Amino acid sequence: MTISLRNRRAGAAATATALALASLAALAGTATPASASGRATTSGPATAATATALVPASAAALNSASPAASTPPASGDPAVPAALTLPRPTGPYATGRDTLFLTDHERTDPWVPAAGARQLLVSLHYPARPGSGGDPAPYMPEAEARLMLAQRGLDDPEWPGLVAATRTFSRTDARPAPGRFPLVLLSPGFGTPRATLTGLAEELASRGHVVATADHPYESTGTELPDGRVLTCAACDEVAAQPDDAARRKVLAAVSAGRAADFSFLLDRLTGPRPAWRHARTIDARRVGMAGHSIGGNAAASTMAADRRVDAGVNMDGTFFDPVAARGLGGRPFLMLGTDPDHAPGAGDTSWDEGWARLDGFKRWLTVRDSGHFTFTDTPAIGEQLGIVDPDAPLSAARSTTITRAYVTAFFDRSLRDRPARLLDGPTPAHPEVLFQRP
Repeated sequence: MTISLRNRRAGAAATATALALASLAALAGTATPASASGRATTSGPATAATATALVPASAAALNSASPAASTPPASGDPAVPAALTLPRPTGPYATGRDTLFLTDHERTDPWVPAAGARQLLVSLHYPARPGSGGDPAPYMPEAEARLMLAQRGLDDPEWPGLVAATRTFSRTDARPAPGRFPLVLLSPGFGTPRATLTGLAEELASRGHVVATADHPYESTGTELPDGRVLTCAACDEVAAQPDDAARRKVLAAVSAGRAADFSFLLDRLTGPRPAWRHARTIDARRVGMAGHSIGGNAAASTMAADRRVDAGVNMDGTFFDPVAARGLGGRPFLMLGTDPDHAPGAGDTSWDEGWARLDGFKRWLTVRDSGHFTFTDTPAIGEQLGIVDPDAPLSAARSTTITRAYVTAFFDRSLRDRPARLLDGPTPAHPEVLFQRP
């Protein structure tokens, strides 16, 4: 594999967090992603030596995840635009964004019990009235960007500010559009901030969904709380401390199951009798879906198994460390959308074969040629603008964005709105990269 980061240096990062993320990739049968597209090479069980060697490569992929500044880097790199932005949403609605900070007083934080009750930071994207609201919502706090980039070996001092300043298309304080809308829950990958699913959240909101994306504290490289404290990845340290793959898998299964508890609590606070969100009346609680990237995709299945209120789920390239329930998901629909060939039937991640056999409702297993682990996030769009190159994952940012949006929105249109979704019926010339797997 060759990585080219034009006019950039990638420093080494051999922290416990880096080892944990490399271990996670190896457990899934792939190396840590290595570019804006996130393509990974195959790998055996992770060791300290192999994991450390993978870190600088993962730096380029996992999060160059988003810059946008009013001025170019001090280095004057002509390859980096003066301002970077997410792809524009394509739906008929303008979008607004709120942020909630919630405390579940009935649960102690599973990773740092001394911290007390479990807390969540949640971004809410929603259909909004055109022309309402204030400034575009910020992408990510600079402190979170700094930690995320440092873990991935990106040591240029200009990059955290660029990432934090990425332009979004949602407005703060926007007035909701009239009506009630399905709710979609989003969960990011392990060690990855919720901001990296912003593009998908904005697309879904523009198409008439309320979208709640959660940061799970101590499961990301950095989560900045409203009081300015920044929580780092204690769960990553826990994974790295395990003696073998079986023990690491057990911890990662607990991550997924713990996220199911997080989302059940979040559903209570969004749809219960005294909702925490000021625009909760716009949510149709009878129509709830969930999608996630990497372990967040596993969490979609874990949440459906634990909470009947979630009607449909999407796993975007995540290993089922917490297996799909043996009893199935009560006939509810589920989409598996992953890399090819890594997530094809009989390939490296056998948890997909096992999960597929247990899914008992409408289901689709799709893989995407030339894609990588982070294809389904903001990373390709931002990385391509930064000049990050990975010849092992040639799928362009435009195609990565189009495919992810098209299939996820089609699935939720079918599952939550009873709308026709011919895109899910079989291959189409419009998306030749997408393979329909029928094991």
